[in-house]
Amino acid sequence: MQKLKYNENVFINCPFDAKYKPLFEAIVFAVHDCGFVARCALEEDDGSQIRVQKIYAIISQCRLGIHDLSRIEVSKDTRLPRFNMPLELGAFLGAKYFGGSEQRRKSCLILDSQKYRYQKFISDIAGQDIQAHGNDPRKTVSIVRNWLRVYSPVSIPSGSIIWSRYEAFRSGLPLLCKELSLDMKELIYNDYVTLVSEWLRRNA
Repeated sequence: MQKLKYNENVFINCPFDAKYKPLFEAIVFAVHDCGFVARCALEEDDGSQIRVQKIYAIISQCRLGIHDLSRIEVSKDTRLPRFNMPLELGAFLGAKYFGGSEQRRKSCLILDSQKYRYQKFISDIAGQDIQAHGNDPRKTVSIVRNWLRVYSPVSIPSGSIIWSRYEAFRSGLPLLCKELSLDMKELIYNDYVTLVSEWLRRNA
């Protein structure tokens, strides 16, 4: 069903590790609270499908995309940076440029931790408006909300209101998990989206 909602689907391209998790979970909540649907590579686990093809398929189903390029640190193990996020941004921009009329309607929000830092590692996107979140989930929620407001056909709450709702959601999460027979320590992405959707349904 969600795959059919091209205009409401928001592709989230970001790190999925524990360090980024507070921002990721806040973004997913904000996207849904604004009336859109968060999509990402974590939603499917098909061992027969090549990962990058899965990402291309999801991108093709999303008019909107949030791309966080903040994770450029060199790995202690490999002494190399991670390039997944720039690659997926490139795929999204390529779909917009080379795709049909529906794909050309794509729009994206590009995030980094600092405003102009991207110019030092991906200068080809110079001239595009990059939003800096400072690794602050609350600020990130407001940035996402303000961007999505442009594409929402109806009024949506201000960023501070959505943040307050997110805090209420987090506070009630243990009880909601218990009601739905979910262990908070074992939640996967689809579990989290189910919890967000259920909380929003109850607190519309």
